[in-house]
Amino acid sequence: MIFDTDVMIWAFRGNGKALDAIDEATTRSISSVTYMELLQGVRNKAEMLSMKRFLSTLGFATLPVTAEISTRAISIMESTALKSDLGVCDALIFATALESGDTLLSGNAKHFKEVPLLDARAFRA
Repeated sequence: MIFDTDVMIWAFRGNGKALDAIDEATTRSISSVTYMELLQGVRNKAEMLSMKRFLSTLGFATLPVTAEISTRAISIMESTALKSDLGVCDALIFATALESGDTLLSGNAKHFKEVPLLDARAFRA
């Protein structure tokens, strides 16, 4: 399962539902975009170290943005640009899930419902 940034933030803050979802997953991945968004949110070196330990302890793999993912994200943006406020980061994360064939767990149901073929589950904190 690929975890979207919002779910990871909830889990990092100790939200029980997010932690349960992580515990129940047989595989745990995040996009490198999610990793960068998490880094963007840390306030100091201690939080950065804590976040990195959290990911390592729970066995998260970080999936890189490949040429295929970039191409798929462009396609997503082209198909949603005129009808949605879907952002670049979300398009890259969604494309990562599509290319990997994994289910995405995200609180961003409004946007992922606009992406055909995306296997996604809605998360509610």
